[in-house]
Amino acid sequence: MSSTTIVLITLIAYKILLLGVGFWAARRVRSEDDFFLAGKGAGGGLGAWTAGLSYAASTSSAWVLLGFTGVVYTQGLVGIWLVPGIFAGYILTWFVMGPKLNVETASRGHLTIVDFITADVNAVWKKRIGIICAAMILFCFIFYISSQFQAAGNALTEVFGMNVTEAVLLGAAVIVIYCLLGGFLAASVTDALQAVVMMIACVLVPIAAVSAAGGIGSLFNTLQATQVESYFSLTGGAPGMVGIGLAMGLFGTGLGALGQPQLLNRIMSVRSNRERLKGATITIVWGAVIYSGLICLAFAGRATGIETGTEALFFAAAKEFLPAVLAGIVTAAILSAVMSTVDSLLLAAASAVSHDVGIKYSHPRRALFFGRVAMVAVAVFAVLLTLFADETIFKRVLFSWVALGAAFGPAVLTKCLGWQVKGGAVLTAILVGFFTAVIFANVEGSFADMVEKWLSWIFGLTILTFGRRKNGEYN
Repeated sequence: MSSTTIVLITLIAYKILLLGVGFWAARRVRSEDDFFLAGKGAGGGLGAWTAGLSYAASTSSAWVLLGFTGVVYTQGLVGIWLVPGIFAGYILTWFVMGPKLNVETASRGHLTIVDFITADVNAVWKKRIGIICAAMILFCFIFYISSQFQAAGNALTEVFGMNVTEAVLLGAAVIVIYCLLGGFLAASVTDALQAVVMMIACVLVPIAAVSAAGGIGSLFNTLQATQVESYFSLTGGAPGMVGIGLAMGLFGTGLGALGQPQLLNRIMSVRSNRERLKGATITIVWGAVIYSGLICLAFAGRATGIETGTEALFFAAAKEFLPAVLAGIVTAAILSAVMSTVDSLLLAAASAVSHDVGIKYSHPRRALFFGRVAMVAVAVFAVLLTLFADETIFKRVLFSWVALGAAFGPAVLTKCLGWQVKGGAVLTAILVGFFTAVIFANVEGSFADMVEKWLSWIFGLTILTFGRRKNGEYN
């Protein structure tokens, strides 16, 4: 049996499993709350394993397996600055913001992170903030979703020689079907499965690659003999403040997690405080395994001289260093896992369109129906962007990740810390953070990177500080 046949069989089996999860979860979807937050408001919600693993998978899919690995592979140690930033995001979201997010969601019936942000402002500002936030989420997530489609499409093309259009349409169709059926619960369960698949792959492939390089010691000896000095520099060889700016820009990427609706929704939906703490531990352990494996893979790929595209190292290494059967299974599983990350993004974008803009529905079933329609519409736009726009996975995801983090992160963090802020200040902080990140994302240089990742946050926090309400002051 050829490796291509093995990949195809595994791929089909995985897609059938995803659809099965969708049909199973569909029996539990009767309302908008069920569809967008797994019934948290009705006493449901996610357990620790599902929440922790699905959160982890949603933070780290195509851009980690393919993008992050490629950055370390091509640029060296400087790429590792992303890792402490990511773990800082884990700690802040689960342990600092998590208690308030989870408790208030249960007590006040929030469905989205925009509900949380606007819960204490008056109706006029709530409407304005909701519309602006929905537009930002929709804009960014269409880019984000398209990056996942692109990753899977590129990989399917490389493995099967498929047409990119066919590959993207096939994957998108499966995801939309199971999300339409099972909503947030189906997305969370499939993402948890994805996290398990990613962990197994990120242990097997790096071990095989390091072994092929002769072990850790031989690997680094080879790198020292063949690579330029800057490859081993934590500043990428850049001098002085330029190097520090480059490193801090990469580190600052982790701040984006604090404003990602698809991540914060997992914490909002956890059943209890105890489950939240367990979920946090699961996420952190998972991340430690994944990032350790991928860093080793990147260095092993460099040492062994694999010739591949920047974002295709994982698949090339699996094909090169694993037995054909195992390589086929790993490749197919990762293809499906990368594509299935789209589910939680689609749901967050759909909730922005159907819920956050403040539309009032005559019946709960109509809210559920329009949520599903919105999700299909977002998927269609994202597919079109994938097919007709040309950008690397890493850049496209980082653009949307950082922009939303700068927009929502300061507002969510300060509310979790107990700040009471006027509605006008909240909206201003969101707009300034977002547009600062967007503008400087299109400017070259380490200074611009610092502004995009850090000053966008500082601007937002400053505005929120001056906008705090005094005791008894009307909002």
